Amino acid sequence: MSEIAHPTVALEGYFARDFPEMAIPWRAEAAPEPQLLALNEPLAVELGFDLGFLRSPEGVRLLIGNALPEGTSPVAQAYSGHQFGWYSPRLGDGRALLLGEIAGADGTLRDVHLKGSGRTPFARNGDGQAVLGPMLREYIVSEAMHALNIPTTRSLAVVATGRPVQRETLLPGAVLTRVASSHLRVGSFQYARATNDMDLLRRLADHAIERHHPSAAEDVNRYLGLLKGVIAVQAKLVAQWMLVGFVHGVMNTDNMTVSGETIDYGPCAFMDGFDPGAVYSSIDETGRYAYRNQPLVAEWNLARFAESLAPLIHEDEEQAVALAVEALNGFRQQYSATWFSGMKAKLGLPEGINDDVASPLVDDLLELVQESRADYTSFFRSLGKAARGEVEPARGQILDSAAFDAWLERWRAVTPDADAMDRVNPIYIPRNHLVEEALSAATEGDTGPVERLLEALGSPYRERPGLELYASPAPESFGPYRTFCGT
Repeated sequence: MSEIAHPTVALEGYFARDFPEMAIPWRAEAAPEPQLLALNEPLAVELGFDLGFLRSPEGVRLLIGNALPEGTSPVAQAYSGHQFGWYSPRLGDGRALLLGEIAGADGTLRDVHLKGSGRTPFARNGDGQAVLGPMLREYIVSEAMHALNIPTTRSLAVVATGRPVQRETLLPGAVLTRVASSHLRVGSFQYARATNDMDLLRRLADHAIERHHPSAAEDVNRYLGLLKGVIAVQAKLVAQWMLVGFVHGVMNTDNMTVSGETIDYGPCAFMDGFDPGAVYSSIDETGRYAYRNQPLVAEWNLARFAESLAPLIHEDEEQAVALAVEALNGFRQQYSATWFSGMKAKLGLPEGINDDVASPLVDDLLELVQESRADYTSFFRSLGKAARGEVEPARGQILDSAAFDAWLERWRAVTPDADAMDRVNPIYIPRNHLVEEALSAATEGDTGPVERLLEALGSPYRERPGLELYASPAPESFGPYRTFCGT
């Protein structure tokens, strides 16, 4: 790896310096023919990068870790994780590297991280490579989530390596450059706890408090405050997923951030027809991470986080458990409050409406939508038209017309706000058939469909002429849909 001088950007090495027990110094593999396929220009400017430089050969090499600012110390991070319920004590970045931290224009510190940069000591039997399709999928879906105002890691760039990668067939390789508030995970704390090094665990918790949950430092019990802070941000995050019909697909504890950002867009998808049991991941054979199970899994993951923090919460094990359980009991209340508030907003219900009126409206509608397997996104968007008197687009998606008409009469009696509905019910999401078409085209060398899809997804709530394709449900011929991790 060569070093370069870049006058405006410095990649700090805080994690590498402060947690050598969890960071293995490592270098990205050299790419034979790197080619920039996607660059997130607004994010690059936000981080202080010069766009002309990033598009230059040296800039592209920086984006994949092959040419870094002097003094940069890339590392592979160690963490543990429960994968589909089974504990793995030593996972870590098998095909990823933390290049360092960068302070953007607003002064906020963020990680710059690579996926697909080659084998590391954590690679086990993996080849350390990434395929173009899954890296572009993460770029598309993470940027769509950002536009939907859902906390997420961001995608800065996708660079083709010029190296073919063997999967079922030979496919073009690529590296994703990812930006995150940090890459601290529940699995990071599981790893620190498993070492039985209380100093390491305490330093990691203090780092998380300083970086993500500074209000916990004001609590009498700062580590209990940290637990409560992570519970709060994850309750809100998963509720937001549920409200837009997002299925993460692989909610292992190493894929749950302490910051409350969505991370690792592997076998993810947005629901087409509303189905609480929706599973898209090819490896989720039991439906552990089905749409309806996401809140339960999040709660389970947070219990593992609480177990890891327990020695810091109280020196007496019984008291630590009691305090942690009390904190965890707040998850369902916080999740339910966020989700119910969001559903009332999706229905345009007035502020201050009595829950005895709102709750049956929500529950009865979801039952009708589920029975009809109505397209989740387009149905809720069409409700805005129904609030304006144009009922048929929504009515036509429900099988039991009489029941829907009765519901409609109750709903319109509370005078729903159509404009407010349009601000929270997206018209454009990463529809699975369009994502697959765009990825297939990019694999064949045509990135035009990816660029056009990203343009539509950049303003998901504003209807624009000429983008009808991006608002349309999948054709009947599409499906059943399965997604893959790409490893």
